[in-house]
Order: sequence, then structure tokens, then C-alpha cells
Amino acid sequence: MSDPAPNELIDEAWEAYDAELTGSHRFTGMTRRLPFLIGYVARIAWSASRVDCAATAGGDIVSGLMSAFGLLGTTQVLTALLADGPTPGRLKAALPAILFIGGITVARTMLNLGAGWAEDRLIPAVATVAERRLYSATTRVDLAAFDIPGFYDALQRARDRGLSEAPRVVQLALSVLVGITGLCASVSVLAVLSPVLLPLLLVAAAPDAWAALRSARMRYQVSYELGVSRRRKLILADLMADRRAAAEVRSFTMRDFLLRSYDVLASYERAVRLRLARRQSLVRLAGDVAAGAGMGLVYVALAVLLSIGWIGLPVAGTAVLTIQLAVSSLSRLLVSVNQCYESGLYFNDYLDFCQQAEQSLPCAGSRPAPPGFDVITASRIGFSYPGSARAALTDVSVEIRRGEVIALVGENGSGKTTLAKLLAGLYEPCSGEIAWDGRSLADVDREQLRERVAVVMQDYTRWPMTALENITMGRPRDDRLLATATAAAGTDRVIETLPAGYDTHLDRRFRGGTEPSGGQWQRIAIARGFYRDAPLLICDEPTSALDARAEHELFEMIRTYAGDRTVLLITHRLASVRYADRIYVLDHGRIAEQGTHDLLMADGGLYADLYTLQASAYDTVRPA
Repeated sequence: MSDPAPNELIDEAWEAYDAELTGSHRFTGMTRRLPFLIGYVARIAWSASRVDCAATAGGDIVSGLMSAFGLLGTTQVLTALLADGPTPGRLKAALPAILFIGGITVARTMLNLGAGWAEDRLIPAVATVAERRLYSATTRVDLAAFDIPGFYDALQRARDRGLSEAPRVVQLALSVLVGITGLCASVSVLAVLSPVLLPLLLVAAAPDAWAALRSARMRYQVSYELGVSRRRKLILADLMADRRAAAEVRSFTMRDFLLRSYDVLASYERAVRLRLARRQSLVRLAGDVAAGAGMGLVYVALAVLLSIGWIGLPVAGTAVLTIQLAVSSLSRLLVSVNQCYESGLYFNDYLDFCQQAEQSLPCAGSRPAPPGFDVITASRIGFSYPGSARAALTDVSVEIRRGEVIALVGENGSGKTTLAKLLAGLYEPCSGEIAWDGRSLADVDREQLRERVAVVMQDYTRWPMTALENITMGRPRDDRLLATATAAAGTDRVIETLPAGYDTHLDRRFRGGTEPSGGQWQRIAIARGFYRDAPLLICDEPTSALDARAEHELFEMIRTYAGDRTVLLITHRLASVRYADRIYVLDHGRIAEQGTHDLLMADGGLYADLYTLQASAYDTVRPA
């Protein structure tokens, strides 16, 4: 594998903001975005749990303020201990301040424990709120949104990184709050002791602040440099551990090649990180030396102030403790602000997507969907997928009566599946109208409409759930309906082979789980359509994974099961639609022909050509 190139895979969500994180304007961006970010996560935390949010923030703030009182109490202790007189008298004079400091220490400990417990409760609640908001939007947004590349890219960024940053941003915001409170407490104590001490804080804290910012910048630059290499390594790791690739890894003896490629990337990453460690060590060394020099200057300044009588020895001692606390608080604050800014960029992807998705949610509909129909009409339907210059359907009109079996046939890309999705209410037509018994569906409740339609998808989902859940799809169990649906689809024979019957998990990742064959999965998918017991059943290539005998049996069962239900059948196997009540032939998004099998064969058009072509494959006589 060649050396990683910095221009490959740069749009990956996890590294989308590396350039901004390493840019010269980064500090300005932090100071500008931080108030908005903290305000927003505060609202999320408040909505997740008001009690835990108040307890966490309140506990941290009060704890920080109490540290200031503790420092002022230290001054009183030092004043009493350094006063003239016998030692017992000085200890007695210091005892109230000592007890006060002890009480403050115990109270702070209890507050910190309470705030920590509240934070442990708050963070999972925040994660739940964030996840629910995202998935509430993704499961309600129009299906057409997933055909928009920009929308799907935004969804991937929001889910892959932005969502995971929600609880982290809350934690970091709390850490920023603790840092600010501690720094403010230290500044307040120094101001109370003597305003002249405030410049000493800047002298002591500046070196640590510089080292923290410089080290963070270097870390982000290395992250940017390693972005492509890390993504390549993850891809290789997936290939070596993925079940879908396992067979070809072995059959093509790819193991050594993959491991060698992985080792090249790992060595490169290790070398870069070692270089970073050396550079960070030098920065930390310089920062520590400068910090030591700064503290030296602080001690010199305190000595001067003591010698000229501006401050007393107790104040000087308290000032040293206060400055050390301030430096620690400032270091924590800068680290938290850095991390909060980074996480906030990715979290903003989540916020932007949720806002975009929630603004494009479909209207609930002003009228309830009709409970059933005698006739469905689609009049002059036109439809184009988002971003596509070519129309998927143009001027399409069909009529479907209750109890009929209607077939949609045509070559690949002719628009069959698109028309079926429009009739199922999954898409809305760009032009024309779909009506049930003359009532337009344009303003009906889409959720209610979909309850009246059962769809067996061509690309059905293999849900990692039990066999029962794969059939009932969240609906209550009805044993009579379950028996009818599984018998009609031939799924009852599949259930008999499963180790735990309906309770078997259809995924080998579960203990005791199993993986059905392609044909068994297709029967399960068909059963879920039958179980829905809707007046309109749409079957899109329902027999693609079945053998010839099973296919024939299934189509016979569909006709038997249908009763007064309406079946819309999409298939390439034209022998299966000979007995359909009406056949619509689509060609390049238009209705080319319609009629019964016999009528279409007599016309000698596209349907007859396709049917004859398929039949000829079976009628070929082998030469002697």
C-alpha cells in the first residue's frame, strides 16, 4: 500500500474540521462560539433533567465560591498563628478559623460528591434526549430526503460524530464552569487581600496558559496529518474483521497483504506520534521553566511588598496558595475550552441537521386517510428524484380496483418501483394526483395512509430481531393472523426449522441466533406484508430469491390469500403475471401498454417481446 496522501478521504466526518482546529483564527473562534455553545447545551441539559442539571451546576458553583471563603479563612489562621504571644494562646485564637476551614472542606466534599452523582445521572439523560431528537427526525422525514446527497451526508456527520459529542459537550461545559468559578474565586480573594497582588496572578499563570494552548495546537495539527492514515487503518481493520469480507480474505489469501498494509500505516502513525511527543515535551519543558521563573518573580514581588509593609506575612502566605489555585483553575479552564470548542464544532453538525430535518418534516395532513377503497386512480403522475435531471415517471395513469391483482412489468429503470412507492404513500408525486374513490390523497395524513398499505420491499430489511418481531413489525401478536400470514408465505415451514421458533433471533451476533438463507428471509419478508392485513398489498419482486417451484407456489398462495384485498405485483418473471386482472407495461417512465396477458400478447408489443424472450429460454431444444 502506498504512503498515505493528505488529499484522500478528506470529507470524513471525524476530520471535517481539522483545518479549522489548526488554523490561526482558532482562539478567536473559541471566544466567539463558546457562549452560544454553553447556552445551548445548558438548555439541553435542563430539558433532560432539571433537578440533576441544577444540582450539578449549583454544586460546582457553590463549591468554587466556598474555596474562596476557605482561602480567606486561611488568612485568619495564619494571622492568629503568627501573632505575638504564647503558643497555646495563638492556637486558641486560630481554632475558630481552623474549625471554619474544616467545615468548609467537609461541605465542599459533600457538595462535590452530590454534584458528581447528579452529573452521572445527567449525562445519560442528555444522551437520550439528543438521540431521541435525531432519530425522531430521521424516522419522520420524507423518504425523498434520503435521495438528496447533501441531506444524507449531513445525517452521517450528525450521527457518526455529532451525536456522540452531545454528552461530552455537557461535561466539558461543566468543566469550563468549574474552571471559571475557581478562577473568579481566586481573583476575588486576591482583590480582597490586596489589589496590588492581581498582576502577580498574570505573571504566574501566563506560562501555563501558553504551554496549554501551544500543546493543543500541536495535537490538532498531528490529528490533521494522521487523518487519512487513520481512516485507511480503520478500513483495513474492518476488512480483516468483517463477516462479509471473511470468505474472500481466505479464498484470495489476502491475510498477509492486509497485515502488511496495516503495519505500514501503523508504523507511520507511530513515528508521527513519537515526533509529537518530543515536541510536546519541549513545549511542556519550556512552559515549566517559564512557570518556575514566573513563580520566582511572584516570590520576589511578595518579598518586596512584605519589606515595604504593603502586606503582612499571613496575606503573603494566603496569596501564594491563591495563586497556585488560580494557575490550576486556569490550566483546567484552557484545556476544557479547547476540548469544548473542538467538540462543539462536531456537535454543531448535529444541531444543524436536526434543525434542517425538523423544518422539512411532512405536514400531518388536514384530513384523515380513508379506511379503504373501491378504486384507486393515479392520474397523469409525474415524478423526479431530487437532484435528477431525468424524470422517473411522466404522465402515468393507472386504475386499481378492489380485489384485483394488478401487475407492473417492464425492463430495469422503467419506473415500476417508483410508481409502487407513490401508490404506497412513500413519495408524493411532483405532478398529477392519486385518489382513493375520487378523494385526493394530497392532504391526507400520511401515517394513516401507510397503515392501509402493506409493502413487501424488493430490498427488504433483515432486522436483527426475533422471527416474530420480523413478521409482526411492532404490531401486537395475533395468533390467528400470524398463522394465516405465515401459511400464505410458506414461512411456517421456516419457523419450524428455527431452534427457538418465533423467539429465535435472526442474527448470529446474538447468543443462540441463526442466519436464515436468502429464500427463507424472503418468505419472512412476505409474511410481514401479509400480517399487516391491509386493503392494498404491494409486492416488489417478492420471489427473486426463490427457486422455480417455490415461486410458483407463492404466486398461487398470493392469489388465494388476496380474497377481496388488492395486490399490486412487480416482477420481471412474466410467466407469473399471466393471470393478473390487468398488466401495466412501463417503458422509460411511461405507460407503454396495458391489458390482460392474452390481449397484450395479441398486440405483439413490448410485453409480447419480453414474454417471448423469456419463454424462448425454456423452449430451446437441445441438439441431438
